[in-house]
Amino acid sequence: MSNPANLKLMLVGDLILDEPEPDTFFEPARDTLQEADVLVGHVEVPHTQRGQENTSDVPAPPSNPDNLAALKRAGFHVATLAGNHILDAGPAGIEDTIANLRQLDIATTGAGMHLAEARKPAVVERKGMSVGTLSYNCVGPKESWADENKAGCAYVQVITHYELDHATPGGPPRIYTFAEPESTDAMLADIERLRLEVDVLIVALHKGIGHTPAVLAMYERPLARAAIEAGADIVVGHHAHILRGIEMYKGRPIYHGLGNFVTVTRALNIEANPSPRRLEWARRRRELFGFKPDPGYPTYPFHPEARNAMIAVCEIGSEGIRKAGFVPCRVNPKGQPEVCGNDERGRAVASYVEQITGKASLGTGFEWDGDLVRILE
Repeated sequence: MSNPANLKLMLVGDLILDEPEPDTFFEPARDTLQEADVLVGHVEVPHTQRGQENTSDVPAPPSNPDNLAALKRAGFHVATLAGNHILDAGPAGIEDTIANLRQLDIATTGAGMHLAEARKPAVVERKGMSVGTLSYNCVGPKESWADENKAGCAYVQVITHYELDHATPGGPPRIYTFAEPESTDAMLADIERLRLEVDVLIVALHKGIGHTPAVLAMYERPLARAAIEAGADIVVGHHAHILRGIEMYKGRPIYHGLGNFVTVTRALNIEANPSPRRLEWARRRRELFGFKPDPGYPTYPFHPEARNAMIAVCEIGSEGIRKAGFVPCRVNPKGQPEVCGNDERGRAVASYVEQITGKASLGTGFEWDGDLVRILE
């Protein structure tokens, strides 16, 4: 349990509640999650029974709005919404998702019926401290972005440039990615404004290369560090559906990818997939990312390394972050994240995080502190 003088924040990655009895998927982690004073997660898909499928990208099917109540019962206080699928059921999907979460007293940020609403922070009060969260989509598609008169998500545009740097026409290029200045400046202005209003500031970035172990795209570290420099206390990433490394920057943690948490769906299966477009993407995804989902994980069609998961944990005192780290988790064949702690499975997950952190050249050390893996400067 947290020290009464501390505020305990917990953060998890992607949440897709696309199966019956959603409460059961949180059961192995429920006791740990409910130790949080503030619990934040990313709701990946719209929850609506209205709307029309958006054909701008490979659409995710909307989930039943009733499933969101499982988040409340698991202890969530904040839902970030700025992601590539939030507009997949059109404006009605965004409207219903926000309305249902707020009815459950879960604050939302990152999406809205226009851009100003999407950029509005979620602010909650706990233990005499205010915690503000902002959420941005860095991966597109452009059609998912909000504007002054259009529903969608808050965003930072990332530009990709391919440069052939050797004398081999048609050969593999070097890939450069950059955060576009205008949308980056808008994000930084949001952070600077919120910094004046809250005690703790979290920035959630939907970023990264999907289903690919360890690798960080060129834009990811500079953008996350810019958020810290503008005033963020904690930066978290999600979208890649696999864990990424962790770094400390100016004494503040950057979790480059929290991976999946409860992310259960059959929409990416090849077997009995009723959607031609999703079936095509499920097949292409195997070719692009070089893995086949394990049939023993029927509701968890992700990279084998995506079975490693975590709960980010930060303890905050009056002077700032006192402790930052993560609780290792392992996703079982039912799609449930199981809290491991300092046992054989937990040490394997911690070793994996240390390995991918090293491969990304983040220079971060870790040590065990009870059942928490603590981040070292």
